[in-house]
Amino acid sequence: MKILLKVGSNILTRGAAGLNVQRIAALARDISVVKGMGHEVILVSSGAVAAGMTKMGLKKYPHDIRIKQAVAAVGQSSLMWAYEKYFGARDIGVAQILLTRDDFKDRNRYLNAKNTITSLLDYGFIPVINENDPISVAEMKFGDNDQLAALVAGMVGVDRMVILSDVPGFYEGDPRTPGKHKLIPRVDEITPELLARAGGSSTVGTGGMYSKLIAARRATSHGIPVNIVSGKKEGLIPELVSGKECGTYFAPSAGARLSSRKGWIAYGVRCRGDIYLDDGAVKALVERGKSLLPSGIIRTEGVFGEGDAIACLDQNGQRVAKGLTNYASEEVAKIQGRKTSEIEKILGYKYSDEVIHRDNLVLVSEAGPKALS
Repeated sequence: MKILLKVGSNILTRGAAGLNVQRIAALARDISVVKGMGHEVILVSSGAVAAGMTKMGLKKYPHDIRIKQAVAAVGQSSLMWAYEKYFGARDIGVAQILLTRDDFKDRNRYLNAKNTITSLLDYGFIPVINENDPISVAEMKFGDNDQLAALVAGMVGVDRMVILSDVPGFYEGDPRTPGKHKLIPRVDEITPELLARAGGSSTVGTGGMYSKLIAARRATSHGIPVNIVSGKKEGLIPELVSGKECGTYFAPSAGARLSSRKGWIAYGVRCRGDIYLDDGAVKALVERGKSLLPSGIIRTEGVFGEGDAIACLDQNGQRVAKGLTNYASEEVAKIQGRKTSEIEKILGYKYSDEVIHRDNLVLVSEAGPKALS
């Protein structure tokens, strides 16, 4: 079994005191047990910024992007030193991989990253993945490592994703506040109502329970089960992998599951423009799983090129799908509302009968992206 573990700053650090090496040592012990059971492990780890804050003498989390980049550069070496030390003590090799949004936007870079991770697993190493904060700018960022973990889980096709949290799972209320709060042991669907019940962010990291639910929804759409469990209890990870019920379990999507490629389209690339569809085209996409033809397009917004991702909206402006276009924006503007048989006459050439082929299209709803059935 291939398992992805995501561990956040609140688990790995002690605020201004820097890295919690005892927790890192305990994590290494747990993972060594899991590997001894014959499983492969990928680790998505935060902690570089928090570690850098200590080395630079900062008391407050930096919000200026330039300072955060410098802090992350200083702290990343300390984080990897700790992993090298404690995993090395158990004869387990680790390898650092730093990713940005651009590594997911570009298909070749996406596949290269996937191949690197797979090769490391083949050689028995643990890939330790983090966002490349020292060079990331706002438009290139994932938001937090919960989202990065979900993207990597879909990219590699893991069998399980485990989010190690500072709380033991998803509760009906915030367990860190006074009062009794009931743990929800199982979630079969992450609905908008469920998301509305989660919110806020952590004090050291950037994610909160809302972010973890979004990440879980992304992973489960690939057919990957997700657990949110306590990251502070040693021995819990081997118990979970052995079948013990821990924390909150999020069941994989019961509907059509996203392939790695469609997951890349849904989450890896950003839309360059919008196209508005008539009711017939929306019905053809949503209800019949058809490709998008030019006849169903009402208008085009934005500038995009062939192969770019674009959003498909209904006449009310609600997004219904996302896909890779076969035509640039100026070409779509010329052929919108026209029949497929007219494309070559209008443009003087024809790349395809479809503006977006169903193989390059994912449906979008409040419940998250779905593959066409």
